[in-house]
Amino acid sequence: MKQQVMVIGLGRFGSAVARELHLLGHEVLAVDEDEATVNDVAPDVTHAVQLDATDEQALRAAGAADFQSAIVAISSATEASIFATMALKNLGVPNVIAKAGSALHGTILERVGADRVVFPEREIGMRVAHSFHVPNVIDYLDVAPRFGIEKLRPPQSFLGRSLRELDLVGRLKLTPVALRRGDSVTVNPHPDERIQLGDELVLIGLDERLEQLRE
Repeated sequence: MKQQVMVIGLGRFGSAVARELHLLGHEVLAVDEDEATVNDVAPDVTHAVQLDATDEQALRAAGAADFQSAIVAISSATEASIFATMALKNLGVPNVIAKAGSALHGTILERVGADRVVFPEREIGMRVAHSFHVPNVIDYLDVAPRFGIEKLRPPQSFLGRSLRELDLVGRLKLTPVALRRGDSVTVNPHPDERIQLGDELVLIGLDERLEQLRE
């Protein structure tokens, strides 16, 4: 569903978010204090303005109160991200997502009203670590402590065998949620589906169980 989204802070993370949201069809207002940064992003979003996002009146004048969602993509300037989050919630923005650079920063953002706090660097670090630790892992998403979703190239021992034969749920408490074969993706693959060379399997479960699939 198309939304009006304000993205505050146009560093590498914020500018990528703003551009991608616009490509996905949302109305995006990109905000930063730096004029050159605003000018760089302006052609790729709906609107772009230069202002101090810690200034509640400036945000009000920019129409922040009319937005359904806002993403505070500032993390290097901790104080600025906290004040911007507070200002947006004071203006009644229903959904504020804020980027944090540390656990303490994230806790403070939650306490001042952020509806969701994200840790992009930490999440990327975990993905890289899992792909290094388990060579056949393509991607990993942390869901809860020691519990995640993993996309991997099935081990050689899986080839030619059906999901029913592999019995991943019974043996390892791992649930197959998707199977990619070429350009085709099957959600909740049938138990009789046989694994082929080149397949990518998406599993959800405990990290210690996922690690047992490493080659």
